Amino acid sequence: MKGTIARVAATTVALTVLATGCASERGGSAAVPDATTGGGTAAAGDSGVKETFGTLESPCGKGDAKGATDQGVTDTTITIGYGDDRGFTKAPGLSKEMGDAISAMIKWCNAQGGINGRQIKGNQYDAAYMQAATVMQKACKQDFMLVGEGFAMDESAEQYRVACNLPVVAGYTVGPNAAMGPMKFEAVPYPVDYYNGAPMKLASTTFPEFASNVDLITSTSPAVMTGSNKVKNVMKSLGIKPMECGVQLNNDGDPSYVPFAEKFKACGVKALWTSKTPDPSAFSLLEALDRVGAHPTLVMEATWYSQAVAKWNTSGVGDKIHAGLIFQPFENADKVPAVKKYMDLVGAEGGKIALLGMQATSGFLLWATAARDCGSELTRQCMVNKLSQVHEWTGGGLHAPTDPGGNMPASCALLVKLTGSTYKQVAPAAVGEFECDKGNVLKTDPATWGTKLDGDRIATTFLTPDVIKPQV
Repeated sequence: MKGTIARVAATTVALTVLATGCASERGGSAAVPDATTGGGTAAAGDSGVKETFGTLESPCGKGDAKGATDQGVTDTTITIGYGDDRGFTKAPGLSKEMGDAISAMIKWCNAQGGINGRQIKGNQYDAAYMQAATVMQKACKQDFMLVGEGFAMDESAEQYRVACNLPVVAGYTVGPNAAMGPMKFEAVPYPVDYYNGAPMKLASTTFPEFASNVDLITSTSPAVMTGSNKVKNVMKSLGIKPMECGVQLNNDGDPSYVPFAEKFKACGVKALWTSKTPDPSAFSLLEALDRVGAHPTLVMEATWYSQAVAKWNTSGVGDKIHAGLIFQPFENADKVPAVKKYMDLVGAEGGKIALLGMQATSGFLLWATAARDCGSELTRQCMVNKLSQVHEWTGGGLHAPTDPGGNMPASCALLVKLTGSTYKQVAPAAVGEFECDKGNVLKTDPATWGTKLDGDRIATTFLTPDVIKPQV
C-alpha cells in the first residue's frame, strides 16, 4: 500500500448514505438463512482446501464447540440479529444491501461448518426507519449479538441495547451515542471525535484548485449543516480555507438553482465539496452550474459513488464528479479478490450489491473471526475482549485498514471519477491502492460531537456500571 499522501461521511451525516444507496446496485432479495439452510460454497473440509475471503482465511469451519454459554448460544447454534430499514415506505428497499449481505454470509459460513461447528441462525429485522427501538427490544430478548446491521434511527434504540448488555458489530452507526456506545464495534468506525481527512488531502494534492479556490455546497438540513461545519474545521486543519461564498440550499427545495450557480461563479469558485446527499436539488444545482458556464472540480462524499448518480449523468454534466472512498470500488473487482468474492456471494443469492453491503460483510467477518477465537466458551464477555484487541482490519481487502478495537477511522483514501455512467479510480494512479498517512486522522471540535465522552471515549448518556467492558 502506498503511504505518502497526506472520513468519508461524518457520523452526523451518515444518514444521507441511506437516501440513494450505493454503486453497482442490483435488485433482488437474498433468502433469510437459518441453521438448517445449506448451499453456498462447499465446506472447506470436503475439498481439503481452506476457504478464504480475499486475503482473510475464513473464520468459519467445522469443530466440536459445545455448551449453552450465553443467550443465543447452544451446543449446535449461535443466534445473531441483523437487518436494515428496507421496509421504509417513503424509500422502499432502503439499505436492503446490508441484510442481503449478512444473509449471504451466514449461508456461506454455515456451508463450511459454521463457527467451530455451531451453525449460525439469523434473526433478520426491518426497522423501517422509525422502528429501531422496537427492533432492539426484540433483539435484546433472543440474540447473542447484533452483526452487520444498520438502522438510520439507531440513536432511539441505543438506550435499550446498552440496558440489556447486547454487544454489536455494527454495519454502520448514525447517532453519536450509538457511534460511541459501550460494547459497540465496527469494521469501519466513524467516531465523533476523530475524522479521516485523507479524501480532502488527496483531493488537494491532485487538484490544486481544491487547495486554493474551494467552497462547500451546504443546505438547511441540520445533518448537512453539522457535517459541513465539521468538514470546514478539518479543511482548516489541512491548510485549506473555504471561500465562504454564502450559498446554502433549502432542504425542502428551491424554485431555481441558477442564482446559486451565479453566486458560486461570481465568487470565483473552482472546486466544490459537499456532505449533501445526491438528490434532485443537488443535481439541479450541478445542472445550473453548467448552464451558467461554471465548471468547478467536484469532490464529494462516498454517497456520490452511486448508481443513481451514474444514471443521472446521461448528459455528462457530472463528468467532473470525484468521490473519496476508503472502500475498494466495484470497478476494481478484477484486482481485489475480496470485492469479487462479496459480489459473487451476494449476487448468487439475488441480493443487492452496494457499498453498505460490503461494509456489513466486513462487519460479519470481524464478528466471525472473534467468535472463532473464543472457541467453545463463546460468551459476550469473550467477544468484547477479542474485538477490543483488533487494531488493524481490512475485511480481507474490502477497504483500507481501520482500528475497530480502538474505534478509530481509516487514515487512507482513493478517488474515483465519474465519466458518463462509469466510475474509475484516478488517484492514486495505481488501481487498487490507497494513499495513507496516520496524520490524516484529525481531532474534531467537541462542539460537533453531539454527546459527552468519558476517559475511554465512551458515550456517557446511557452508560451503566453493568456494561460489559474488555478484560484484557
